[in-house]
Amino acid sequence: MTYLGINTDPATSVVVYYTSPKEVPSMLKLKFLPVCYSLLLCSVLTATWTQPTEACTRILWNNNDLAVVVSRTMDWPESTEPVLTVFPRGMERDGGRTGDTITVKDNPARWTSKYASLVTTMYGIGTADGLNEKGLSGHLLYLNDTDFGPRDTKRPGVQAGLWLQYLLDNAANVKEALALMKQIQIVMTEAHGHKATVHLAIEDASGDSAVLEYIDGKPVVHHGKQYRVMTNDPTYDEQLALLKKQGYSNPSSDTPLPGNVNPVDRFQRASYFSEILPKPNTEREAIAAILAIARNVSVPFGAPYKGFGIYNTEYRTAINLTDRRYFFELTTSPNVIWADLDSFQLAPGSPIMRLDPDSISLSGDVSEKFRPASKPPF
Repeated sequence: MTYLGINTDPATSVVVYYTSPKEVPSMLKLKFLPVCYSLLLCSVLTATWTQPTEACTRILWNNNDLAVVVSRTMDWPESTEPVLTVFPRGMERDGGRTGDTITVKDNPARWTSKYASLVTTMYGIGTADGLNEKGLSGHLLYLNDTDFGPRDTKRPGVQAGLWLQYLLDNAANVKEALALMKQIQIVMTEAHGHKATVHLAIEDASGDSAVLEYIDGKPVVHHGKQYRVMTNDPTYDEQLALLKKQGYSNPSSDTPLPGNVNPVDRFQRASYFSEILPKPNTEREAIAAILAIARNVSVPFGAPYKGFGIYNTEYRTAINLTDRRYFFELTTSPNVIWADLDSFQLAPGSPIMRLDPDSISLSGDVSEKFRPASKPPF
């Protein structure tokens, strides 16, 4: 039997065969490659480089006695074209469409929104992050292991980019959102060459929390206030098991913390710092504290991600669920901006309001900077 060895450094990767596993070195630094293996090398490296890459972190602070606040980072290899958007109640949705593409041909979910929301859209086809007027908020993050399973046409289908928006439109809290999930099926979609292999974190103004994943075609739900941090692969069960092995019970400046940008390191670092946050006296202190952790687990510009590309943090958000205030920080702009959902007209028939955050002139409360959208993004 032959064994294949690969150096995963894309600059020097080679393919070599061995006749025994004992001959395979732990790190390959070969400088040559037989010509007869060149086609195999190309195939292997192409498969490796095109694997999806994980990104993003979510941190919930639901035990500070002042306000329930949550933050997330968006880490991605290109702009997701984020736009801050306010949807009034009464929006007509077609969960089977991804932009102009029909993703769910048979029995797509269609609904009219019960609740208004303030969200960050992505690529103009779905919602990555946001909250609704009842204080429910959520965040889509990448999970390479996601498998929504085969299509069951007996259940209305919602393309994955509208998963979060469906819940914000129809649920007032985490409990209601979980009940709604039993009535629909999430369906894989794709945009800009990226499949929506995502999992979802949701939380509400009471501090309730849930992490929703689809593994091997089946839903896996972690429901409870204790589930405050989420990143990406491995699955949430495995992340919790890895965290449990760490000795963070006596924090100090000498406590060794994982410091790289991979999902396990970010999960453990966010969990550690979340446990030692000082109690805030004001909303300003609470938002500053949660954003401090989000910045700590952000991916710096140029940081190599799994050896195959740059997935720096594009933006960070923070949400005050108690007061329905949404904060946004684009990493290429110097200022944090925010908007109050309650300051907008939210009745059915009110205009959709939008704001492009990519402007260094924006700062502070930008609620009055939003302008009516010419048409619904989805």
